[in-house]
Amino acid sequence: MVISVALVTDAQASLSPSRGKKVIAQPVEISAWIPYWRKATGTAEALAHIKFFTELSPFAYTVKSDGTLFDAMKIEEEPWVTFIATAKENKVKIIPSILWTNTDSIDKILRNSKLRKNHVNAIVAMVKSHNFDGVDIDYEGKDAKTKKYFSLFLHDLWYAIGKKVVSCTIEARTPLDARFETIPANIEYANDYVAINKYCDRVRIMTYDQGTIDLKLNASATGPYVPVADVRWVEKVINLAKQNISKNKIVLGVATYGYEYTVAPTLSGGYLYQRETAFNPKYAQDIAAQLNIVPTRNRAGELSFTYTPTSTALVISRLPQGTTTPSLDTGIFAETKVTNSMGSTTFGVASTTSTEQAFRLLWWSDAQAIQDKITLAKKLGVRGVAIFKIDGGVGPDLWNVTR
Repeated sequence: MVISVALVTDAQASLSPSRGKKVIAQPVEISAWIPYWRKATGTAEALAHIKFFTELSPFAYTVKSDGTLFDAMKIEEEPWVTFIATAKENKVKIIPSILWTNTDSIDKILRNSKLRKNHVNAIVAMVKSHNFDGVDIDYEGKDAKTKKYFSLFLHDLWYAIGKKVVSCTIEARTPLDARFETIPANIEYANDYVAINKYCDRVRIMTYDQGTIDLKLNASATGPYVPVADVRWVEKVINLAKQNISKNKIVLGVATYGYEYTVAPTLSGGYLYQRETAFNPKYAQDIAAQLNIVPTRNRAGELSFTYTPTSTALVISRLPQGTTTPSLDTGIFAETKVTNSMGSTTFGVASTTSTEQAFRLLWWSDAQAIQDKITLAKKLGVRGVAIFKIDGGVGPDLWNVTR
């Protein structure tokens, strides 16, 4: 196994740059992302509960192919203007996110010292011109070959931005013994946790979209099991991160949404999952009410239910064997991905379907599941939790558990 990362204890982590400020353990903080595509309802919901938050992140700036920023949010227009002013009045930090998912462009810009410097300068100028409290770097889908240059970028940004906050949003890293039945000989990661600990003031870990990545939890499940985030998996991810990243910087990501799947039983007794859509909780609640179904609390501590549509037969054709790819800090369901003849992506742990009829599965993270993550954050002693997302559809129960 080739993983060239050194372990850093929390005591050692305190030796990293701190802008002259002592790192002090704090109560669990609540932060959240507000997506620009639901900015009207999202900002309204956040403002109605502004006292809950320590930080809020308008989401998102994006990055053009030349490394310059694109204001997808239109941050100088309403409702952002009033939202930001009100947040500041309530001493809530505004830390906008920059989302970048183009693998090739990320490598191209960060690898070139001149282009990397220009990109850093663009970010610093954006933060200072709007008097933001910092910036959230959410660069996803990076190649392992970019790791060194992403670390150099964080180094340059951290020193250039002065006393402003550098927040880093990174993919969850599942422990290898939970991710693989046989651990591959060569593992390459896209994120250097040691550098991230050194140059990020916050480390928001996207502990959601678990899917079928944890083979140990999959094997122990009876029935369909495709969590948004099982609290047991989240604990594994955070404990692994704590080996290299100071717990005073770690922010645990929690989801306010779910997924609908078409599920096909397999000949071996497993399941194949074809993701159909993402949804806010009300979508699932309305379907359950129409079908007179009571959602149940599942093994992951989330809500789910199944049903078989009567109007349309749901049949998934035989699928090729799933592949396992031992590389990168990958995104959703990286280990068990198969593609059918129509080109759509399906997830599961077996290669062929049985003769049983496929069915629908709705699975989502509700207020109780979020409360469990907040309780876990307190148990693990991390900085806080970051909610993805506040968009007007999270439901009133959330605000009871975050009190």
